[in-house]
Amino acid sequence: MEPENNTQTLEFLLMRFSEGPELQPFLFALFLSMYLITLLGNLLIIVAIISDSHLHTPMYFFLANLSFVDICFTSTTVPKMLVNIQIQSKVITYEGCITQMYFFVLFGGLDNFLLTVMAYDRFVAICHPLHYMVIMNPRLCGLLVLVSWIISVLHSLLESLMVLRLTFCTDVEIPHFFCELNQVIQHACSNTLINDTVMYFAAVLLGGGPLTGILFSYSNIVSSIRVISSARGKCKAFSTCASHLSVVSLFYCTILGVYFSSAVTHNAHSVATASAMYTVVTPMLNPFIYSLRNKDIKGALRRLLVRGIH
Repeated sequence: MEPENNTQTLEFLLMRFSEGPELQPFLFALFLSMYLITLLGNLLIIVAIISDSHLHTPMYFFLANLSFVDICFTSTTVPKMLVNIQIQSKVITYEGCITQMYFFVLFGGLDNFLLTVMAYDRFVAICHPLHYMVIMNPRLCGLLVLVSWIISVLHSLLESLMVLRLTFCTDVEIPHFFCELNQVIQHACSNTLINDTVMYFAAVLLGGGPLTGILFSYSNIVSSIRVISSARGKCKAFSTCASHLSVVSLFYCTILGVYFSSAVTHNAHSVATASAMYTVVTPMLNPFIYSLRNKDIKGALRRLLVRGIH
């Protein structure tokens, strides 16, 4: 069969978590509630940080950016999934698929870079406490976030433009609940060697690089904590990065779990369920991790609530 470029009318079919019609209302309610919790939790973090002058520090500046990116990251996939569940459809247009894939890669990359920047912030705070405010000045903080955005936008644009050059023979059924880059490339009719090369090179460079930076920061943090003489001092130093370490562990463990499970099993439903962990569950849990383990955030939320009541 000769490949035919039907991208003007092409539609992609997304996989459902369950084909059983009796489960659709439950799945709709489940993902809608998780999405609303994600929006509310992250918005509360952002509002608390903006409204409380005590939280106008580099650490909380990065946290506010992370919460904003988490909202955008979840909004890339969940609303379309909810619409498809509601109208009993699996269809996403070619344009919609490319757009969803662009923003998913963009905000997924931003999550990765911001977690790395936050690890560097904790490294400076614990290893160089006397010079913390000098090193982590507003200009550097803004520059770190700006560079993260620029790299993520350029990477996402490159991947999307590379997909646009591909042709597809007919309506493509993607074994995923959203347009995942690798799955879209695998279902193209044209040669995907260049796409695969770019994708894997970017994964190693833009995925492995930030992870290496996080591991380097925490190896230095551990070394600095070990030389602290008092147990109270060690506990206080560790508590300043416990929330971030929890979020980093959750983010990378869920992503690695998805790709290991996809390598071990070819069950599409299992892979899609695992993918829901880092696309839906992780952004939902991040506000709880930071608010429950951080007395400054809890205090800001209490003050915000009191102002709201009065």
